[in-house]
Amino acid sequence: QVQLVESGGGLVQAGGSLRLSCAASGSIFSIHSMGWYRQAPGEQRELVADVTTGGITNYADSVKGRFTISRDNAKNTVYLQMNSLEPEDTAVYYCNADVIDPGYYGMDYWGKGTLVTVSS
Repeated sequence: QVQLVESGGGLVQAGGSLRLSCAASGSIFSIHSMGWYRQAPGEQRELVADVTTGGITNYADSVKGRFTISRDNAKNTVYLQMNSLEPEDTAVYYCNADVIDPGYYGMDYWGKGTLVTVSS
């Protein structure tokens, strides 16, 4: 089993910054991509950003230039630095990891989510 534990959410004013962290632990051989998704009330879950083991990143158009995803492979941890936050960024943010276990079996894992609220 693999656990993803997120931290760093909270309440911030528009224009402010937050940094999310997500640490993966458990039966891990390697992790391919790690990323962040978000889900606002009444909306579908959407990709915010992801990063491969080699550091290739991908961002949603709505966050390009404001958010930065990074990863520490040694710690199985992914970060999301969020700057110039807007009320539209308000959502529950979920960590995602594409994990290969010691038996070379791959599975997608999700964290429980952390709430980010941006006030206007």
